[in-house]
Amino acid sequence: MPAPIEFYFDFSSPYGYLASTRIDAIAAKHSRSVNWHPILLGVVFRATGAAPLAGVPLKGPYSARDMARTARLMGVPFKLPAKFPIATQAAARLMLWVQATDPHAARALAGALYRGYFGEGRDLSDAGVCADIAAQCGHEREQALAGLGEAAVKDRLRAEVDAAMARGVFGSPYFIVDGEPFWGADRLEQVERWLATGGW
Repeated sequence: MPAPIEFYFDFSSPYGYLASTRIDAIAAKHSRSVNWHPILLGVVFRATGAAPLAGVPLKGPYSARDMARTARLMGVPFKLPAKFPIATQAAARLMLWVQATDPHAARALAGALYRGYFGEGRDLSDAGVCADIAAQCGHEREQALAGLGEAAVKDRLRAEVDAAMARGVFGSPYFIVDGEPFWGADRLEQVERWLATGGW
C-alpha cells in the first residue's frame, strides 16, 4: 500500500483550515490515506523565530485579505474571527483524545472545530467550547472535557509537536508525501501533481 500523506496543522491557522477541506479528497483520488497531526505553531515559532502573520507589519493586512480571497476561490465559508490568533492546545488535545480510539471520528471532529472557529467565530482556546463542538459531533461532552485534560493526552501533544519539528515542520499546513515536504495551502496543486506523477 502507498504510504499515507502526513498532514500537519494548527487549529488557529486559516490556511490549515482551507487545506483541511481538500486534503482527504486529493489523497483518495490517488488511493492514499492521510494522517492528521495537530501541532502548536506557538512552539514552532519559538524555535524558528517566526511570528503570526496577523501581527507582522505590512504582511498582516495583506494576509487577512489573501485568506478571505483564497477561501472564496476554494468555495469554503470563512470569516476571520474577532479573536485571532488563539492558543489551540484544547482543540489539539481533544482531537488526539478522540484519535486514540477512532481516527475517522477525529478527522470529523477536526473539521467541526475548524468550521466552528473560522466559520462561526467560536473561541477554540476555551476547553468548554471545544467540548461543546465535540458533543455536536456525537461525543459525550463531559467525557470529552475530561479527556482533553488527561496527562497522557497532554504528553501525546507534546510528542506530536516534537516529532513534527524533528521532521522539519515549521508551518501550517505542512504536508509530507513520500518524504517530500510541501508547505502551504497554495501547494495543494503540487501535492496532487506529485501524487499523480511520483515526483519531478
